[in-house]
Amino acid sequence: MRKIAWIVIPFAASAALAGAAWAQEAQLALLDRLERGNWSLTYRDDDPEIGKVCLASGRELIQLRHSHLKCRSIVVDDTPHEVTVQYSCPGSGYGRTHIRRESDRLVQIDTQGIDGGLPFAFAAEARWTGACQR
Repeated sequence: MRKIAWIVIPFAASAALAGAAWAQEAQLALLDRLERGNWSLTYRDDDPEIGKVCLASGRELIQLRHSHLKCRSIVVDDTPHEVTVQYSCPGSGYGRTHIRRESDRLVQIDTQGIDGGLPFAFAAEARWTGACQR
């Protein structure tokens, strides 16, 4: 009977790990569906355009303020139409971003956090504008 216990435990542990890996892949599917290409970012309160970004993946919208850094992230909420991700960039700051999908070419972004020791917060609309310029 002891041999069976040793066989069952590793099998259960590997099944749990496989399930966790699948769940991570399935997360943030909303961002993976967004159109790749050039996106314009405009503050939601009618301020002028704040920038353009060439997206290889919609996941890049999570860290607009810390785009050049490798940060750890935790998915707080993940539904077919909205995602919230909290991320931490050791020594550089952190952020919490909420993205609401209106279509594969239009999303609303609310983000806030700390960058370089200073707080930031903004709400913006991101709209697909075409292929990236090469």
